[in-house]
Amino acid sequence: MNESGKPARLVLVDDHPLVRDGLRARLEAVPGLEVAGEAGNADEAIGLAAALEPDLALMDVGMAGMNGIALAGIFHERFPAIRVLMLSMHDNVEYVAQAVRAGASGYVLKDSPATEIVRAIEAVLAGQTYFSVGLGVRMLQASLKETPIERLTPRELDILDALAEGLSSKQIAQRAGLSVRTVETHRLNLKRKLDIEGQAELIKFAVENRRKREGA
Repeated sequence: MNESGKPARLVLVDDHPLVRDGLRARLEAVPGLEVAGEAGNADEAIGLAAALEPDLALMDVGMAGMNGIALAGIFHERFPAIRVLMLSMHDNVEYVAQAVRAGASGYVLKDSPATEIVRAIEAVLAGQTYFSVGLGVRMLQASLKETPIERLTPRELDILDALAEGLSSKQIAQRAGLSVRTVETHRLNLKRKLDIEGQAELIKFAVENRRKREGA
């Protein structure tokens, strides 16, 4: 369930109808989850996200046309409140890293048991990250080599720079062509990723980061 106590609303994004049918059958049997819609390609998924504002998108990586990783990046930029969980047959850590950099909150393999897919959905809905068994250890090892800045997406870096300039959320929204609500969600994500509590501390970090970059 989401924070309001209502069932968490999901959209399924996969270009194979049989896969979507199987996922819907599994997930609709789980209390607290509701499959609100299905999409077979990126355009349909973007339309659903705008119309339904679901809590989570369960998204295939290997779709025809725009792949799921690129689509995850668009979701993160336009709909940052929608959590993205990647579903893939590929256990390549580089794919996982690309998905995380694009803004995905988790990555689960298609051949995982249904119980693990549900566990991944519940973790991501709770604001956590989730990686299939085996992938999690390898991703942790990779993440230990990253600085907090390297974990940010391009859009988050843009907003961090705008904060360093002293722009408000409204001004950032006007410059980037986003809603104020979307900018505020990005700011929350920045604080979570950078382990920062207050707005003043976030702005201080943004200014210091910009000075370091300009002095490099």
